[in-house]
Amino acid sequence: MERFLKKHRWELIYAVFLTSFTIYLGLDTFVLKKVYATVEKQTSTETDSKIAETEESSAEATVSDSTYKDENIEVAISHMREYDTSIYVADVILSSPEYLQTALAQNVYGRNVTEKTSEIAESAGAILAINGDYYGAQESGYVIRNGVLYRDTVREGQQDLVIYENGTFGIISEEDVTAEELLANNAKEVLSFGPALVADGEVAVTEEDEVGKAMASNPRTAIGIIDELHYVFVVSDGRTEESEGLSLLEMAEFMKGLGVTTAYNLDGGGSSTLYFNGEIINQPTTDGKSIRERSVSDIVYIGY
Repeated sequence: MERFLKKHRWELIYAVFLTSFTIYLGLDTFVLKKVYATVEKQTSTETDSKIAETEESSAEATVSDSTYKDENIEVAISHMREYDTSIYVADVILSSPEYLQTALAQNVYGRNVTEKTSEIAESAGAILAINGDYYGAQESGYVIRNGVLYRDTVREGQQDLVIYENGTFGIISEEDVTAEELLANNAKEVLSFGPALVADGEVAVTEEDEVGKAMASNPRTAIGIIDELHYVFVVSDGRTEESEGLSLLEMAEFMKGLGVTTAYNLDGGGSSTLYFNGEIINQPTTDGKSIRERSVSDIVYIGY
């Protein structure tokens, strides 16, 4: 044995090093939490004003299990069945683009920093929320949130959704425009997942399009714009006997049927979650066996 160890010591040392490095890479990618920036907190005056506005609007709001309406925000939730799939649609009409917002898990920008969609939504005081693009699972791709640039590294072939300060939507390729140029053009949010589902009122994907190596039928999350300050948040269930799930093309066709001019695919699978008035509306699942939320990096939400 001693002779064997002496003869193969360098091979053994290399094997131990390689194994340790592989374990480290796995932990670094999926486990180790890294905080790069804290979301700038509002001043006490801004916070007090926001709280007062929220309380005043909530007091005057008309609320049911599927609707919310005050002088600035109107939300109506509907449940549909298409493609042997449960699909939840939140129709949203706003008086101002300021009520369409994003929030980051634990209020920080970082890697492997996550919370459940409902937890982020509750912290943000959201009326309605869906999971975002899970930026923390990627090392590249633009990240702009609430007008702040957090990541400007280009991901080749990446289509992004740009939400401008006036509430309009745009689809861009990261190779065609820099993050700094987007900010200069009044980009408020840039979501980097995709692809675009509907562009200029037409379906923008085909049967061959899919996200990575994902299965054709999946839980999905998408956001679309119908008209000025009129949006739809859409989540489909999947991977269960009760709900098969949607392909990208099926989601695109469904979104077009809602009358959107632009629609964009957000993170799906186990991440797909629709939150409304303190409740999870859909049935989020990763493996189809258990119904539970996955922790994510960020959300898109409606609120004050």
